[in-house]
Amino acid sequence: MLKKVKTLLSSEEVKALTPVSERLRAIKEERDRQAEAILTGEDKRKMLIIGPCSADNEDAVCDYVARLAKVADKVKDKFLIIPRIYTNKPRTKGEGYKGILHNPDPHNAATDIQAGVIALRKMHIRAISESGLSSADEMLYPDNHVFLDDLLTYVAIGARSTEDQQHRLVASGIDLPAGFKNPMNGSVRVTLNSIYAAQIPNEFKYRQYQVKTEGNPYAHMILRGGVDVYNNNFPNYHYEDVMGAIELYEKSGLKNPAIIIDTNHSNSGKKYIEQIRIAKEIFTNMKWSEKMHTFVKGLLIESYIEDGAQPVTGTTYGMSVTDACIGWEKTERLIYDLSDMI
Repeated sequence: MLKKVKTLLSSEEVKALTPVSERLRAIKEERDRQAEAILTGEDKRKMLIIGPCSADNEDAVCDYVARLAKVADKVKDKFLIIPRIYTNKPRTKGEGYKGILHNPDPHNAATDIQAGVIALRKMHIRAISESGLSSADEMLYPDNHVFLDDLLTYVAIGARSTEDQQHRLVASGIDLPAGFKNPMNGSVRVTLNSIYAAQIPNEFKYRQYQVKTEGNPYAHMILRGGVDVYNNNFPNYHYEDVMGAIELYEKSGLKNPAIIIDTNHSNSGKKYIEQIRIAKEIFTNMKWSEKMHTFVKGLLIESYIEDGAQPVTGTTYGMSVTDACIGWEKTERLIYDLSDMI
């Protein structure tokens, strides 16, 4: 039995409390256009979708994004940098920190969805206001996309959600690049099915409406590695893995075939420092193969101010409370190194 706790404000009411200025709308629209042009191949730059595993602290996240903006300006001829501001987190066993959506104060275990929705919008608005960088978030709950659709430039659909029908249908109505991660078992074919479903028109129930979509031509693949039946991680960022995915992609007939490679999660075996080596290996392989260079549009990297991770009750400023991340000094050096490799 579902027990009602409180009635929440509608997306329209929340947006009225946390409005987006015309200046920010213009920034977002221009960056949306750039991201789309990279996926179609019109823009030859690469995307770096980079930032904390979870956006748990507004001050630290906005500090990080402000630092990122300075680097982004220096490499803007090579990269479109999109900060990760992930405000809701999937939990394998259903417990633990679920993101600012559920817990606007990570040191208070009490769930307050209404406060969380307002807090996450304020954080996204502050980040773009102070940095000029519109961001990426994960669409963990399809019903909640409308709370951020006027702020994001990129949406990710996680490995646990890729096979879910509602995620696929909602992604078909998003006017943004939507990256589908391969599912936990690593299946590229399943990912391609998800992309197909997102690229075609659909009609379905969404919130309290019957809606119709035109399809999202910017739905694409994210390779994040997989987990076998014995819970062992296996990567899919190596040259042979990526070329195999490209071969299936080519046969699929999908629009704007594009691959983003996640350098953490099962690709790194959750050994966060390996992201540096993995990113450089991918860029080396792109120099070797023109086809890989064409299909691989960028990387997804988990990075924060401090190296590593801490418990959700930890007090270290700018350190992840979920998956471990590379710290700022390593991040800055990595971006410049990757820029030199293009």
